[in-house]
Amino acid sequence: MKDRSVAGGGRLEGEVRVPGDKSVSHRALILGALAEGETAVEGLSSGADVASTRTCLEALGVEISGAAPTLRVRGRGLGGLRAPAKDLDAGNSGTTMRLLAGVVAGHGFASRFVGDESLTRRPMKRVAEPLRAMGATIGLTEGGTAPLTVSGGALKGIEYALPMASAQVKSAVLLAGLHASGRTTVVEPAATRDHTERMLAAFGVPVSARGLAVSVEGGSRLTATKVLIPGDPSSAAFWVVAATLAPGSELAVRGVGANPTRTGYLNVLARMGADIHREPVRGEGGESVEDLIVSCSELIGVNVAADEVPGLIDEVPILALAAALASGESRFNGLGELRHKESDRLMGIAALLTSFGASARVENDDLLITGVKTLKPAEVDSLGDHRLAMTGYIAGVLASGESGVLGASCAEISYPTFYDDFNARRCGA
Repeated sequence: MKDRSVAGGGRLEGEVRVPGDKSVSHRALILGALAEGETAVEGLSSGADVASTRTCLEALGVEISGAAPTLRVRGRGLGGLRAPAKDLDAGNSGTTMRLLAGVVAGHGFASRFVGDESLTRRPMKRVAEPLRAMGATIGLTEGGTAPLTVSGGALKGIEYALPMASAQVKSAVLLAGLHASGRTTVVEPAATRDHTERMLAAFGVPVSARGLAVSVEGGSRLTATKVLIPGDPSSAAFWVVAATLAPGSELAVRGVGANPTRTGYLNVLARMGADIHREPVRGEGGESVEDLIVSCSELIGVNVAADEVPGLIDEVPILALAAALASGESRFNGLGELRHKESDRLMGIAALLTSFGASARVENDDLLITGVKTLKPAEVDSLGDHRLAMTGYIAGVLASGESGVLGASCAEISYPTFYDDFNARRCGA
């Protein structure tokens, strides 16, 4: 992966639209594949992770035409996928592997999922255990990682209490539940993003939600529909924080998903004193959308409670950068899940901020940051983690002098045009 240098200085002006929501994009392809009829998808993410989901579905016999952001999925109906002729390569995408494991668990054939080096280090026992309880045969390495094999067939509905807050595991169990006999219920320890539940309803599946429990009935048919995918909040967070921190910035981020399970980062920034005006735009396919009008602001330190983390888990790296330039101390509690991302993201954040001259340290699963007035230039390693790559680049913009990001191209996982888009809206550098 090539490196990228960045000179400090400049402000952000104008407006930008971020790529389609990555989480919603995965689910649009998967539910379209299980539906009866042809689903039209607009605004699909062009990132590599979503491309992995498409490739796997095509290997399972799904006909998908067109290219992101606009394509069509010809559904095969519930239980209608065919056995793959080769391994299903999920690339770097944990969402692809976990959600599709739930789907194929209800089919009477064997599938083997593989991925890149990063994905094969991530924990898969968390999805294997409930699928086994439903009747699927699951194979993993001794360490509980991929390659992951699924031998599916007749499943039975279960009630499953998640041991950790994970939208991916919740979604995998619900998707398996569509293929099971009886009712399947998932109970969460804390609320996570609910894109699967919303989209199931948009495809005509009755979904019962009560508190932290959500249920589906086996055999519920999906009817093809049109899906309009909002802008990705996790991608928008990088713009919002950059415009908040870069002196003189005035930026509009248009068409961002406003699902309340995804806007925790905006709540944290509001507590820090960020000047962000939220303008509701519309709601589509069960998802609400808003424009974000952002102006440069002086920030103060913040305490982020552990029960907030599931709602902003992907935004922690860029929020940590905001905390590094805020006055006072900030503490992010309960970040253990970050150790199981594309990298040990928790240690990666601390190392990145420290390289830029900020004060950051890890205590158990908490991240403690003491704000500084300015950042010094640095050369940092993305660790192959797209969130760290983009955070490092923005830190370089905010630093004095020239900085560099090793492995910057991994941003293609979620935001292929990030650097070009960013530089096109950067003035006075």
